[in-house]
Amino acid sequence: MQTELSQKLGVEHAVFGFTPFPAVAAAISRAGGFGVLGAVRYTAPDELKRDLDWIEAHVDGRPYGLDVVMPAKKVEGVTEAEVEAMIPEGHRQFVLDTLAKHGVPELAEGEASGWRITGWMEQVARSQLDVAFDYPIRLLANALGSPPADVIARAHDQDVLVAALAGSARHARKHQDAGIDIVVAQGYEAGGHTGEIASMVLTPEVVDAVAPLPVLAAGGIGSGQQVAAALSLGAQGVWLGSIWLTTTEADLHSPALTRKLLAAGSGDTVRSRALTGKPARQLRTEWTDAWDDPAGPGTLPMPLQGLLVAEAVSRIQKHEVEPLLGTPVGQIVGRMNSERSVQAVLDDLTRGFEQAVDRVNRIAGRSGQS
Repeated sequence: MQTELSQKLGVEHAVFGFTPFPAVAAAISRAGGFGVLGAVRYTAPDELKRDLDWIEAHVDGRPYGLDVVMPAKKVEGVTEAEVEAMIPEGHRQFVLDTLAKHGVPELAEGEASGWRITGWMEQVARSQLDVAFDYPIRLLANALGSPPADVIARAHDQDVLVAALAGSARHARKHQDAGIDIVVAQGYEAGGHTGEIASMVLTPEVVDAVAPLPVLAAGGIGSGQQVAAALSLGAQGVWLGSIWLTTTEADLHSPALTRKLLAAGSGDTVRSRALTGKPARQLRTEWTDAWDDPAGPGTLPMPLQGLLVAEAVSRIQKHEVEPLLGTPVGQIVGRMNSERSVQAVLDDLTRGFEQAVDRVNRIAGRSGQS
């Protein structure tokens, strides 16, 4: 699974794996892919430094990258406390009522909520980059589109490629105009923040729109046959996220959540604003149903929703309250029915890719004889 882009980055397979887990990112790179560590959950620079140190020690010299959530437009002078003060009291009460309905215990006294979407904030994202550029990362990806122009320039000064996710050809062209190096065409099937165009339609549209810029296909991909399809549509690689959640190297801290992922079918996800305020595909749960119910107060815009539900999500996860327990995941969850190592996933991808290519070659050969 070699392409011009994978050769440029020095990786064996054109498989780019996004993950919040350092152990998974390192294992992807060791297995011949390109591991990309998601940085949004890091609120303190020291935490990111610790995990990048760990990756450096376990990646065996293979290349890897970092994914941030950074707005293209700079927002000055806004603190997290000032943003949180904008949350209506009625929404806070709705959270408390929903948790009480399901008997969700509170966190221990003095225990802080573990997960907060603050990486989007200017000062947090830039502090992450100040750390990251001290390491030999080869790729900087941004999940909110093109990063600010000075960040792109800084990355290029350090020979770091810049990628940006796009859900439409129009978005992709904006990224190209901004000077990014790689467009990730993320289809409707993807986990997390995603648009409304399916991968089979989106990938060739984006490839044509930004040629000759390399494009990675994302959304609903989890087999070698799908990798072959993506490359045949003009992509120079694939961007996979959900498939790694049930690997043995992943650290979900929740046996109940792992069981739910393994049992879920491809129809058991929903695009909901319940987690961050932007449409994000995730497991459908009684939590997402409550927020999507027209009788409720409705979700708040990003980042208010993420700040509002942070403690609630931590309580649900810590106490494994299964009716409410979920996670961002794509429709590929229907194929995630066993725990496997990252290496086993890569082996299955390459094997399926070879089978698909052989099948097409046989078809082409028969066509040539008729």
